Amino acid sequence: MKLSREKILHLSHRLADDLAEQAEVDFLEDRNTIRQEIGKIMDQLMKEEEAAEEAARQKLLSQKRNIPEGSQEWEILLKKYYHEELKKLGIL
Repeated sequence: MKLSREKILHLSHRLADDLAEQAEVDFLEDRNTIRQEIGKIMDQLMKEEEAAEEAARQKLLSQKRNIPEGSQEWEILLKKYYHEELKKLGIL
C-alpha cells in the first residue's frame, strides 16, 4: 500500500502521541525526535515495499510465456512473487 507523505506525517504524529499516553512508555528523546524517526522508518518501509512490487512485476514480465496483465493468473502470480520479495526483505 502506498502512503502519501502527508499520511505518513499524520500517522507518525498519532503513533508518537499514542505512545506518550502509555504509562509503560518513557521517551528517552523528545516527542518530535520520536515522531521524525517513526516517519523515517515508515518512509523506508514504503520504499522497500515499492521495490518488492517492482521486482515482482519484473519477474512476471520476464516469463517466457506472455501472461496478460490484469488477468486472474497475472494477479495470482503478482501476489505470490510480491510475498516472496517481502519475505526476502524480512518484512513478511
